[in-house]
Amino acid sequence: MLDDLLATLRVITLPTRTNFRGVTYREVALMQGPHGWGEFSPFLEYDDNECAPWLASAIEAATVARPARFRDAIAINGTIPELNDKKEIEALMQTYSGAKTFKVKVGSNLTDDVMRVARVFSNAPKAAIRVDVNGLWSVDEALTHLYAYYEEIGPLEYVEQPCATIEELRELKRKIKIPLRIAADEIIRKAPDPFKVDLTDAADIVMLKVQPLGGIQRSLDIAAHHGLPVVVSSALESAIGIEYGLELAASIKDLTFDCGLATGSLLSTDVANHKILDGKIALGQISPQLDGLDVSPDRLQWWKNRIMRVGKLIA
Repeated sequence: MLDDLLATLRVITLPTRTNFRGVTYREVALMQGPHGWGEFSPFLEYDDNECAPWLASAIEAATVARPARFRDAIAINGTIPELNDKKEIEALMQTYSGAKTFKVKVGSNLTDDVMRVARVFSNAPKAAIRVDVNGLWSVDEALTHLYAYYEEIGPLEYVEQPCATIEELRELKRKIKIPLRIAADEIIRKAPDPFKVDLTDAADIVMLKVQPLGGIQRSLDIAAHHGLPVVVSSALESAIGIEYGLELAASIKDLTFDCGLATGSLLSTDVANHKILDGKIALGQISPQLDGLDVSPDRLQWWKNRIMRVGKLIA
């Protein structure tokens, strides 16, 4: 099966509109099977073990029929990277047409972070605001920063992965005296076994990212195991990977939060376009335009070798 998929392999480079946590381009591998395109796009620094669920997701996408849908359009959040220029923030926000929720990347500098969150809020005062920290804070830093946001704009919808460990998240929940939901991301998707992570008194929401978690079915199983509300988000994929994330979101019966699946706005070019209308993306078969986006033959071989190595881990 993997040999058949490798015969269809295309590798493309997608520049980003801005520096996104050190990423200025995304290199992604696409493979076509009987049920459509699958995307394999773990970040270049990931080792083979961390890449394994990403490949399992790509194979599932290409070879397994999509599950039944509970909806045909997905409400999205706008994602704001660590920008500090007012005009850049405003221009990016305009690409998320009708979005009622914004997720702001924070964590590096309190003054800049508070200013960024405040600028997003001032441009969308009726929107729900989330912040994503990627586990960068200590508990004391989290308390300081979260109180600062509360004083500036009021309650956040949630904070995503404010601290790196389960123990720190539990301590934060015990100590904080303002309304706060915590969304678990890295502690789930980077865990050796996401089913063994105990989120009791540590998190209120589970982030689901279809590639890092190993595909739609495994993501649904993880969500059912933890029994918490979920948010489906992207891993900065191409439109192919985003479409599979949309299918995951569509297959969840109780989807109460807007999803982080509009990150195509962060890319300066893509293999296809998802239209955002009234803050939602409609599902549907997309026809990727791959001409002119291929990387060099050397990079194509690099990705093929990578897939073959990782494939042995999941065989």
